[in-house]
Amino acid sequence: MSKLYLVPTPIGNLEDITLRAIRILKEVDIILAEDTRKTGILLKHYDIGKPVMAHHKFNEHKTVPIIVNRIKSGETIALVSDAGTPGISDPGFLIARACIEEGLDVECLPGATAIIPALVNSGLPNDRFSFEGFLPQKKGRLKRLNELAEEQKTMVFYESPYRLLKTLAQFAEVFGENRKASVSRELTKIYEENIRGTLRELIDYYSKSTLKGEIVLIVEGLSSFVKSVKSED
Repeated sequence: MSKLYLVPTPIGNLEDITLRAIRILKEVDIILAEDTRKTGILLKHYDIGKPVMAHHKFNEHKTVPIIVNRIKSGETIALVSDAGTPGISDPGFLIARACIEEGLDVECLPGATAIIPALVNSGLPNDRFSFEGFLPQKKGRLKRLNELAEEQKTMVFYESPYRLLKTLAQFAEVFGENRKASVSRELTKIYEENIRGTLRELIDYYSKSTLKGEIVLIVEGLSSFVKSVKSED
């Protein structure tokens, strides 16, 4: 039966893929990949020899109609991103929406994502949280931060290592430098690192450290911060 599968792939350690995901990738007619070279490493590791087609943020508006028509014609297609679950700060939304609008089957497999390990590792409340992904780099950034100053829930952000210090400084200015936070880097990889502290402490730490790899930044929500301040009083 023709269908679009959204297949999560490991965020670092190649063992972090489900048996079902491997089976689906071996059964589909074609695999859509954000970076065909990076996906090729995973496919080779698991001896998956299916055709791979590039599908990324620079071409997805052009490729979506082509993919929809291929599924309509009876093909089964899997979409993977470089790491994690497609659609979470990666291509996936447009093709999933287009298929749903055309009445085609869409199925997302459970699997790897950087959000949950970083959130649980942080030690901050995780019963409710706000996922913000990447903040705007320029236009609208400060406005969004000011809106989040009143966010009650723990906040989750993605960030580049090149912008981390600047982001921590902005967070300290808007949220207050005593807000608790956690920086998770290179999750599931050999040099995984989880550093916890106040925003001021994190700024001091990373001012002396060279950064590489993908980063998830967790920041305490206002309600938790207020409770901690009252308990100290």
